[in-house]
Amino acid sequence: MQNMIHAPVEKVWKYFTTPDDILKWNNASEDWHTTKAENDLQPGGKFCYRMEAKDGSFGFDFEGIYEQVLTNELIVYMLGDGRRVSVDFIGLNNKTEVIETFEAENENPHELQRAGWQSILDNLKKHVEKN
Repeated sequence: MQNMIHAPVEKVWKYFTTPDDILKWNNASEDWHTTKAENDLQPGGKFCYRMEAKDGSFGFDFEGIYEQVLTNELIVYMLGDGRRVSVDFIGLNNKTEVIETFEAENENPHELQRAGWQSILDNLKKHVEKN
């Protein structure tokens, strides 16, 4: 997944990693939201985002451990189930390309997972560009 965000890389990084901002953009659809965000952004640090259906029917903790953190450039983390995710931040003047690569899980179709991850990146873009 990727997105071009019309903002400097420092701003995109801040909004991507700050718990108060994560609460505002981290959802794949309008009927979901993130109710809690904890983020210890350093190698070996943990993060946990509580994601819930707004109707209260389902929720889960999206959590993992950071393996690599290069400020304004790269985040690599391992999810609780052993899958790895990397997020590249490429600053291009007053724009930032965000490229997210994830290992798919086996419970849901790959295209459904891709759509969800892309939707979350789209919400990040909207949040950053309107603030």
